[in-house]
Amino acid sequence: MTEQDYNANLPRCAANHQPLTPLTLLERAAQVFPEQVAVIHGSQQVSYATLFERSRALASALRRAGIKRGDTVSALLLNTPPMIEAHYGVPMCGAVLNALNTRLDAAGIAFILRHAETKLLIVDAELRPLADAAIATLDHAPRVITYSDPTISDQRCEYEAFLDAGDASEPWDMPQDEWDAISLNYTSGTTGDPKGVVYHHRGAMLLATGNVVSAGLGKHPVYLWTLPMFHCNGWCFPWTLSAVAGTHVCLRQVRAGAMFDAIADHGVTHMCGAPIVMSTLLDAPDDQRRALPHRVSFFTAAAPPPESTLAAMGEAGFDVTHLYGLTECYGPAVINEWHTDWAELSAPEQARLKARQGVRYAALESLDVLGDGDVPVPADGQTMGEVVMRGNVIMKGYFRNPEATAKAFAGGWFRTGDLGVKHPDGYIQLRDRAKDVIISGGENISSIEVEEALYRHPAVAICAVVAKPDDKWGETPCAFVELKGSSDVTVEDIIAHCRAELAHFKAPRHVVFGELPKTSTGKVQKFELRGKAAAL
Repeated sequence: MTEQDYNANLPRCAANHQPLTPLTLLERAAQVFPEQVAVIHGSQQVSYATLFERSRALASALRRAGIKRGDTVSALLLNTPPMIEAHYGVPMCGAVLNALNTRLDAAGIAFILRHAETKLLIVDAELRPLADAAIATLDHAPRVITYSDPTISDQRCEYEAFLDAGDASEPWDMPQDEWDAISLNYTSGTTGDPKGVVYHHRGAMLLATGNVVSAGLGKHPVYLWTLPMFHCNGWCFPWTLSAVAGTHVCLRQVRAGAMFDAIADHGVTHMCGAPIVMSTLLDAPDDQRRALPHRVSFFTAAAPPPESTLAAMGEAGFDVTHLYGLTECYGPAVINEWHTDWAELSAPEQARLKARQGVRYAALESLDVLGDGDVPVPADGQTMGEVVMRGNVIMKGYFRNPEATAKAFAGGWFRTGDLGVKHPDGYIQLRDRAKDVIISGGENISSIEVEEALYRHPAVAICAVVAKPDDKWGETPCAFVELKGSSDVTVEDIIAHCRAELAHFKAPRHVVFGELPKTSTGKVQKFELRGKAAAL
């Protein structure tokens, strides 16, 4: 029998080949578990049948508003029901969802709206002033639909009126091809101007279902939204929950009392977040704590938590799993898979193992660490190389940036720009970030962008920004500055200048004056500065 025998008269057709898309997960959940609670927000509870209906109504309303296949619809929303609905309704009309980082300043929002050519923006009423400031700088303003959260406002909701203008009975659009774009997410990368990362339906479906396996989700889990849904589309969990007919518990703000109440009142089983979420839980005053109904699975993907935090989380009832990923791979694509016998090791040894980024998700085809000549480094836990990935959960590329796309995919791999080692058991561990991106509270901060702001201060001669480890935020920017002449500028002056130039979370929290260490060619030696920052 030849290969041709397997292809002859065996056509690929509609009966045996459909584009993969996570949109079908919601359709199935609504058919199989129509009365299962899909979304909880304050006193609101929405079933899967209703979530499906509202998502289709949104798709219809968008079409009637002139949104066409391939148009960009942006969302400046907190973790509220409309953001979940947008993850389905926007692509259901063939459009592309652009979830905006709510922590950006007006200039950052404006850049994205302009670059993405946003046609329509859905915005939370609380964030409307920020949106208006951004739109005021645009030559072509998108239509704006405002969502007034009923948990905090009695105001007539424009978003609800917009949905009423749609017709949920209209057919929704499957992607024409699973390679079609489903969402557009911007990351700061290595420069001040963010890059637009394009996700396709296939990758979103695979990562969404991959989360089911890697996060150990059983039937009907209860998921608390402490991870912003604008982060890599919430690591694809807005789609994941439909696969297992789980319940989304919305949370406008990450506050200790609200988290403990949600866990206790709704039986939360899973949650994700940066180290700041863990710190918020652990530092909660006694009057905000609630007894947990069971142990809660907590997934974190920023800097590895210190041993003391892991121990405290365990004592508090949370099982922490360390993940690793980037915007370019739909969020987490590497997981620190825990072996049962590791639980018998000492606490310091367990912490050492948990600090490693781990092994590839089941949904990721290849993960390696490459050294010179793109040769895999030996698995000795010491030899450093660049962490690379390839597979179906890697982005389509950078929107309107072919040069950056080609560089990211050089040699047939996605180049993360992160430096790491490979241990004898195959687990990888990051050692440095070639891109010098600082991850603070789960947010990416470009050190170059902060340095550019510092250089705009008239007293700054030379500067460098590195990550300083922080128990609460994971990392924070630390600036090392050489001043011009005999300037009497203060640390407070520098921080205030940066806060005026940047979104506040990007401003350095620590500033050190003095001569910067340099190579013979004048290049600042950041590795020395990282050591100094860690010792502060």
